[in-house]
Amino acid sequence: MKITLKDGFVKEYGESRSVYEIAQDISEGLARAACCAKVNGQVTDLRTVISQDCELAICTADDPEGLAAIRHTASHVLAEAVKKLFPEAKLAIGPSIDTGFYYDFDHAPFSREDLDALEAEMKKIIKNGAKLERFTLPRDQAIQFMEERQEPFKVELIQDLPEDAEISFYSQGDFTDLCAGPHLMSTKGIKAFKLISSSMAYWRGDSEKARLQRIYGTAYNKKEDLAEHLERMEDAKRRDHNRLGREMELFTTVDVVGQGLPLFTPKGTRMIMKLQRWIEDLEDKEWGYVRTRTPLMAKSDLYKISGHWDHYKEGMFVLGDEEKDKEVFALRPMTCPFQYYVYKNTQKSYRDLPYRMSETSTLFRSEDSGEMHGLTRVRQFTITEAHLVIRPDQAEEELKSCLDLAYYVLSVLGLQDDVTYRLSKWDPSNKAKYLGDENYWNSTQDALRAVLEEKGVKYEEADGEAAFYGPKIDIQAKNVYGKEDTMITIQLDCAIAENFDMYYVDQNGDKVRPYIIHRTSMGCYERTLAWLIEKYAGKFPTWLCPEQVRVLPISEKYEDYAKKVLKELRARDIDAELDNRSEKIGFKIREARLARIPYMLVVGQQEEEEGLVSVRSRFAGDEGQKPLHEFLEQICQEIRTKEIRKEENILP
Repeated sequence: MKITLKDGFVKEYGESRSVYEIAQDISEGLARAACCAKVNGQVTDLRTVISQDCELAICTADDPEGLAAIRHTASHVLAEAVKKLFPEAKLAIGPSIDTGFYYDFDHAPFSREDLDALEAEMKKIIKNGAKLERFTLPRDQAIQFMEERQEPFKVELIQDLPEDAEISFYSQGDFTDLCAGPHLMSTKGIKAFKLISSSMAYWRGDSEKARLQRIYGTAYNKKEDLAEHLERMEDAKRRDHNRLGREMELFTTVDVVGQGLPLFTPKGTRMIMKLQRWIEDLEDKEWGYVRTRTPLMAKSDLYKISGHWDHYKEGMFVLGDEEKDKEVFALRPMTCPFQYYVYKNTQKSYRDLPYRMSETSTLFRSEDSGEMHGLTRVRQFTITEAHLVIRPDQAEEELKSCLDLAYYVLSVLGLQDDVTYRLSKWDPSNKAKYLGDENYWNSTQDALRAVLEEKGVKYEEADGEAAFYGPKIDIQAKNVYGKEDTMITIQLDCAIAENFDMYYVDQNGDKVRPYIIHRTSMGCYERTLAWLIEKYAGKFPTWLCPEQVRVLPISEKYEDYAKKVLKELRARDIDAELDNRSEKIGFKIREARLARIPYMLVVGQQEEEEGLVSVRSRFAGDEGQKPLHEFLEQICQEIRTKEIRKEENILP
């Protein structure tokens, strides 16, 4: 048999060999470093026996597949440690993930002390260096095997496997787990690991099922790599908007108000207002949108026409009982059906299109409690939502324009390099979930794909992520912990106009169904603010800061001049405050630094006599004395142009 290696070299063998034996034949060093392999592109175990021609790539810890094998093995070591220290715990699942691994257990919550004890036990297991052995069992024997060990979650997993599935197990010493692999040859292959945290998780992600405890960990091949990861984790904690946003007094939450219902403080409100005013002026004055204002709720009749009642009712807050009440209302989870009736208010001709309606919309969605986090996933949010009613021949140009607008907004915010693009498609195996037939979906998906490719945008495709009425371009971003969320979306809808009897009159006097583009220019204000907090670690561009300048008199003798400076700043629409406390100037400066204020204006005798201000900035430290009017021109230009001024790391 011929084995073609990834460098193109071909090795020939007269009999079957395991991947590990082939690695040994190539080099003992490679065999020692090998973690798993890819056979004809399929990730597999080093124990896999090859008996026919194939393409083979040996994966080490430097390969994502190899690192995943290390982490997967570490999750089994964790499971063994838990069973030794907490024998009553029941095993669920334990996969590798992008940042490490986790394992779910049916057990009481684990404390940090518990995690430390488990780490110590894992080190003992790794030191013993037990070999991992793979074996398979027929379905009935596999079920019996796990029933005897009183592992009900494993029994359920086996029962749910296809009838023809190969049911495999891995053992390491006295510990055995149901698993498809791949795994390292021995536990000694785990060189550096750390248990990070523990949290609640539902069995199979279903809130109606068992509440489990998930232990997160990470593993690397080198201690240096682990140390770098842990430092990144610490930086993530420092940047976490849910912590930093509260620390900066931008928002808070209160139990009696409800989960997923944030309260914005004056500072946070000011930031959202700046974003909102900018977006509304941008859309209306430069991009040709008209503004609407529509109700926060509607009768169920509206959502039945749109299809949301059938496709999205579980995610809505319903007011009333369909079986008892004459009228049932629901808080709106979207704006589109409301704006359709704004469009229908007057008859439109082909000359009136595109008709671009935009609205700052407050929406409500019944999110699962386990899914909510800070500002990124909430039950009430406000969004820059728009619907463009267009002729079919306008679709390409308007889609491009929506994409251009989204990119421009991201660029101004300094976020353009932090996003990825996704073409969200339907799931052809679940056609009942969607409006339209296969031809409709293929044509609309092709239209979006063509726009992305013409713009030269790199993107991925994802089945099953489309809206029920049409495909989407989703602009995705990750938070500091690597969790991905949709920030901006652009959707093409060629079906829903029929439901609402929407039309325009063409040049022949005929009624024609329009297409609709659903889009956001920036997305949800709450999620965007969370993103900005984490991106800038609270050190926002000056134009966005809730406090842009703080005036610091050296002593109370210069308070009158400080108030004069403050008045001039506010007259130019600069968000400024005065610190006239009886504290030393050094203390005031340090507090302003900690508050991440872009500019501090120190004023004393010379400044008062000569109409100056001593400028200290977050960006360059001590910028020296300047005439007040000069500083005003400088900061006004920075705010007007929305400059993202870089820090020079002069200030600690």
